Amino acid sequence: MNIKSDSNNTPEHAVVVRFKYGIDDLDALFELEDVLEKVITEKEVGEYDGHEIAMDYSDGTLYMYGPNADNLFKTVQPVLKEIEFMRGAKATLRFGRPEVGVKEITIEV
Repeated sequence: MNIKSDSNNTPEHAVVVRFKYGIDDLDALFELEDVLEKVITEKEVGEYDGHEIAMDYSDGTLYMYGPNADNLFKTVQPVLKEIEFMRGAKATLRFGRPEVGVKEITIEV
């Protein structure tokens, strides 16, 4: 199943999580990614697409996509709430393809 299909029939919703990291290696982030990928796949709500992290490890961003941003966020939120470096993180839910006028909301994790 290709969630990010170019077909106009499949909306590409997104959940983008911005967070403060501040740990001097990526082990904790990699562990979180493994859990996110597993839960998203098991619940069939989309896909985990990866992360960006500042070169000094100060902050980062996680990228997830699926057909329904609400369902995707409801699936990953309990996982994120358990992670110390996710405290104060902000999740932006985008309800459609990235274009002008697409509804977005931002929620504190």
